[in-house]
Formats: sequence, C-alpha cells, structure tokens
Amino acid sequence: MKKQFLAAMMAAAMVTGLTACSGSGTPETTAAPTTEAAQETTKAEAAEEAKETEKAEEAAAPAESSGELVKVGIINNDPNESGYRTANDKDMKEMFTEENGYEASFAYSLKNDEQITAAQKFIQDDVDYLLISAADTAGWDSVLKDAQDAGIRVILFDRTIDADESLYEASIVSDMAKEGQTAVDWLKGQGLDSYNIIHLQGVMGSAAQKGRTGALDEAVASDGWTLVTQQTAEWNAEKAQQIVQSVIDSGESFNVIYAENDDMAKGAVAALDKANISHGVGKDVIIMGFDCNKWALEELLNQNWNYDGQCNPFQASYIHEIIKTIEGGGTVAEKVVIMEEKGFDASEITQEDVDKYGI
Repeated sequence: MKKQFLAAMMAAAMVTGLTACSGSGTPETTAAPTTEAAQETTKAEAAEEAKETEKAEEAAAPAESSGELVKVGIINNDPNESGYRTANDKDMKEMFTEENGYEASFAYSLKNDEQITAAQKFIQDDVDYLLISAADTAGWDSVLKDAQDAGIRVILFDRTIDADESLYEASIVSDMAKEGQTAVDWLKGQGLDSYNIIHLQGVMGSAAQKGRTGALDEAVASDGWTLVTQQTAEWNAEKAQQIVQSVIDSGESFNVIYAENDDMAKGAVAALDKANISHGVGKDVIIMGFDCNKWALEELLNQNWNYDGQCNPFQASYIHEIIKTIEGGGTVAEKVVIMEEKGFDASEITQEDVDKYGI
C-alpha cells in the first residue's frame, strides 16, 4: 500500500535525522558518540511514530483501511436525460474510484423495473453498498429487503422512495416538494390577471415530477388557475417542443410555461420562437424551468426566461462521508440529508450567480 511505503520512509528519515544531528546543530564529525542503548531507544521511538502515522492515515480513509476496495453498485437515471443528470453522474464517477478506495459498477435506466433488475444483479454480485437514484418512488421494498438480508447497505441519492427507513442507511436528496412550492410561490407573486399554464411534466412517478407537480396542482385548485395542458415530456426537449407546438396550433391562449426541467423549457421556447411568440421578462409568455444549468441561468440573465429552480446534483461527497463513517464503525448521524437549494428570478440574477450556481 502507498501509505505503508510512506510510513516506512518517514520512519527511516526520523532515524537518520536523529542519529546524524546533535542537539546543538554541530556537524556530524564533531558529534558525541551515541551509545548502543540510546540508538535502540531512538529506533524504537521512530518505529512507534511510524505506526501512529499509519494509524492516523487509516482513520482518515476508513473506506480503504482493510486494504480491500469497497464494492459499490450505483443505479442512476440515464446520464443523457438532462444537464443535471450529466453533472450528477460525473460527480459520482469522480468520487467512486479505485484511488478513493472503491470498486464501482454503474447501471442506468429511466424505468423502475430495469433499475430493480440491476439492483438484484448487484446483490448477486455481493456488493458492499447499493447507491440508488430511483426512477419511481414505488416498488422498492422487496429488493431492499433482499439487500438487507444479504448484509448490503443501501444509500439513496437524488430521489426519495416510498419504503420504510429501516431498509436504507441514509437518503441524500433534494426537497422536491419545496422546489415546487418555491416556484409556485414565485409565480403567484407575479400578480397576473389570469394564469393560463402549459405544464410540462417529467417522468411520471419520479420524486422530482411529484414534488414539482404537487405544488402547481394545489395552486390550480385553490387559486382558479387554468391548465391549458398538463402532459409529460419525460424530461425531453423535443417532446416538450411537440407539446407546445400542438397547443399553438390549436389556437388556445396561454401565458405561462411551467417546465419541470431546463431541457423541457428549452424545447418549449423553441416552439415559441418558431411561432414568433415573445417570452421572458415583460413579454407574452413566462418561462419557468428547474435544475440551474449554466446555459439556462444565462437565459435568465438575458431575460429570455423568467425563473429557474435549483436542484443540486452534487451528492457524491456526502455519500462518501457516510460510507467512511460506516466502514470506521461509526453511526450515521442523519437519516435524511436535504440539499440546500434556491430559486432564481430573471430580474435579480447576476453573473456571479450564473458562475456560482450554474451546472
């Protein structure tokens, strides 16, 4: 191991330094002779210090303290789904490397049944940890129980699931309901005379879709807003463009596009541009997205869009710390870790915001 080699080198350096120099800094040729007993004591002390150094290094990186790689099976959504997902997948791959003490395997799907099949395979492969960003909140109980029976720890990231908390170690997630509520509160604050909304939903059943849809549905019911259409575009720009084009072709009026991610908002805007319908600050149609891709925040900065809700994709370091705690024999302090997030208004956003929060 690299650290054992470094520790040995440190011990050798200590022995050399202690026997080659006197306390006054006098050159070696004039130093008083050292007794054999003193030399042995010095060597023993150096060896002990080397051992302590190695122990400290092991404590700092418990995931690799046994000398064996920690096996993780990572189940995620398609990394091409959106800019957010690309950033999320990149974050996971940069963290879960051999250099950091891991043997990582990855599986991707936007379908819950395919993700569950991947989880079952990882269990058969006897991984140490299952890391899951679920495509759907339902249907996970059985496979999580299988993992628990096999002694495999489960950590959720990015999205919650409907399962008993005893079936997983921790959940590092965004508060999707809060994301939706923050966006809807902003929209209420615009004080429009009427709200005629095209609602572009993400993959149905996902935590992001449920949270961002829930707040809007409540406002429609309580405030008398009109949903011109409410359809899933499955996070896809092309599908979103088709939906919005269909509404334009129908001649039905609308003044808000509430898209549950940036890519769908981008597709919606493409349809508006094709029809020469103005959008953004002070224009005919309010554009709302989620995820805070850098290019999307630049659309806000240029006032072509109106609102973008942050969704933080960087969960890998949180998961790494949890695994280190477990591997070191400790107890995870928090069962649920909520990522800090905010919403951005085109009338207030700055270049500094774009640079700091854009993904």
